[in-house]
Formats: sequence, structure tokens, C-alpha cells
Amino acid sequence: MAIKPLTRSGAGRLKKRNDWVTHLALCIAVFLVGAPLIFAVIKATQVSSDVMSAKLLPGGAFLDNLTSVWTKAHLGTYMLNSLLVSVCVTVGKTVLSLLAALAFVYFRFPLKGVAFALVLLSLMLPTEVLIIALFDLVSRDLQWANTYQAIIIPFLASATGTFLFRQHFMNIPTSLADAARIDGCGPLRFLTSVLVPMSWNTVGALAVIQFVYAWDQYIWPLVIMQQDDKQVVQVGLRKLIEVGGQTDWGAVMAGAIVTIIPPLVVFTLLQEQFSKGFALTEDK
Repeated sequence: MAIKPLTRSGAGRLKKRNDWVTHLALCIAVFLVGAPLIFAVIKATQVSSDVMSAKLLPGGAFLDNLTSVWTKAHLGTYMLNSLLVSVCVTVGKTVLSLLAALAFVYFRFPLKGVAFALVLLSLMLPTEVLIIALFDLVSRDLQWANTYQAIIIPFLASATGTFLFRQHFMNIPTSLADAARIDGCGPLRFLTSVLVPMSWNTVGALAVIQFVYAWDQYIWPLVIMQQDDKQVVQVGLRKLIEVGGQTDWGAVMAGAIVTIIPPLVVFTLLQEQFSKGFALTEDK
């Protein structure tokens, strides 16, 4: 029995059906991913008596919950502290990563490959593994306990940033470096005048990663920072949850919703650079 080929109208109907199935699957996936955020937004608008119930209709208490957490729990102060720390860490990591990548690509020195391998190995050592030694160094030797530099300076080095910039610089023609050297351009001038303008996508991608990382710091600030007026926002949110007492979950949800706004704004502003920054090719 011969199989009849699809007509133009039949192929069009099949394409529309496939598109419909694809869009339905994407809508379901988006809903599943966004369900926790939707739930938090709904609960942030409810009064305390409704938060613990199965009620999933928005209420009208969002402003009251936000006012409570902003004034009584000093969420505004915590957010300003986190903003200061996040900006300093992001800028510091970007600058040091640029300098490290410049050295690994355009300088010759002994054991350069071994040094870069050690930089990559540092990715396998999370802060939790080093927290005891880091605490002794910062609090006892450097006397930095309860200061901003205690939660900024230990995180200025970035193996991720060094790797990204190194890969990007290796895709830049070496003829540019040779021409700059002939013109008498020094390494730092070459970095600021040539490499940085060609690396904005990578800079944007790294800025998003490091800002979110610094904004979400919890364990290290909790350990090293005892002064409440210098504490970061993640620790401040944790203090809203009463241990053994009654927690105002509506206020907690409102505070959690507000604290995701700065990282969301940073990602929105740099989403194009973030997408292009990982395409480690010559057309960036």
C-alpha cells in the first residue's frame, strides 16, 4: 500500500499541532519552575492567620507585611549592607580576574601552567571547607572581626573570572598585542585600552555571577559578623524566623520577595552580556 505524501495543508496542520504541543510543554515547565515564587508572592499578601492555611488567593496585607519587616526587622539596613558588599566584591573580583588573565595569557613566567591548574583547583574548595582556618586568620591575625573587609577581601579572588577572561583573551589575535608593544603600549594600557573594551560581554557575565554570589552569602557573615547593624540581608531574613515562637510568615515572605529585586535588576540589565559572555568565541 503506497503512502500518500502530505499535502501543503496537511503539513501546515501538523506544524501547528507540533507548535501547540511545544508551547504547552513550555508553559507547564515555566509554571513548575515559577510555582515557588508565585506561592511566596501570594503568601506575602496575606495576614498571619491566612498564611498557614490552604488559602491561595491574594490578600491585601502586602504593604503592612513589608512595612513591618522594613522598620521592625531593619530589612532596609541589611539590604544596604549587602549592596555595599556585593558591589565591592563584584568590582574587586572583576579587576583582579582581568589582571590574572592578562598575566596568564600575555606574560611568560616559570610554572605558569601549574599556577593556572592551582587556580582551577581552588574551585573545588568551597568556603565551608576553609571556614575554620579563615576565621582564625581574619579574626585573630588580622583583627577584622565585625568589619566589612572581613566579608569582602577574602572573596576578591575569583577562579571563575580568571578562567573566563583567560579563555576570552586567548581568542583575541596576538597581532593586537604585538602592535601595541611596537607602539610602546604598556601591559596596563593595553588592558584598559584594548582588552577591556573587547571584553564587555565577559565582564557583564562575570558581574551577574559574582553579584548574585555575594548577595546570597550567609554562613561566613553569620560567623564573622556579630554587629547587627553591619549584617547582610540573608542573615537578616533568617532572624525573622522565630525559634520556638510564633513567626510572622507573611512578613518573612514579603521580605524574601523584596530581597530578590536587586539581583533580578542586575540580571535584567546585563542579560544580553550574560548570554554572550559564555560564548567563548572570536565573534563576542
